Amino acid sequence: MLRHWPRLYRRCLRRRTELTLSDFSTPRSLVERVSRAIRDVPDFPKPGIIFKDITPVLSDPILLRDVVRAMQAPFATSDISHVVAVESRGFLFGVPMALALGAAFVPVRKPGKLPWRSARESYALEYGNDAIEIHTDALSAGARVLIVDDVLATGGTAAATCRLVERQGGQVIGVSVLMALGFLRGRDALGARRTYAVWDTD
Repeated sequence: MLRHWPRLYRRCLRRRTELTLSDFSTPRSLVERVSRAIRDVPDFPKPGIIFKDITPVLSDPILLRDVVRAMQAPFATSDISHVVAVESRGFLFGVPMALALGAAFVPVRKPGKLPWRSARESYALEYGNDAIEIHTDALSAGARVLIVDDVLATGGTAAATCRLVERQGGQVIGVSVLMALGFLRGRDALGARRTYAVWDTD
């Protein structure tokens, strides 16, 4: 259960060891609550796409709290310096996770949305092509970065964010998402990077 995880943090901190994903499994009760809350919206944003609507998770303050705790927990002893979240739903989880981890928050946005000098990375996604940008001064060399988003689908957006972070001199410590759509094999696009999902769907 979630209430047992703080003891795991303290044990690892005493031993000066880092938590690994094998130390964690999402409590079944939380998986069930998340799966009940998220709803499918057919033909959005385009015909043939089934959109995963997370707004019911956001409208439940207890569930939202537990989800945020679960998403940051595997990286609590990883010395994360920056949480990089992907526009726009990733921001909803990324900011509270950054606060919990004592890390800076960095937004990754669609082209033309950031006001300062930016670097861009293009990628393919399940319903077209897109690009993302990050401020060129957002990360210092050697920054230890946790990438956050709501859904891991084909992995195109997450992989592009990893490349963007690495081009700016950051080190991707892991990727954390609310939900991973297993049938789209998004983890394959991320290679050996540590990837955690509260809910893995088939």
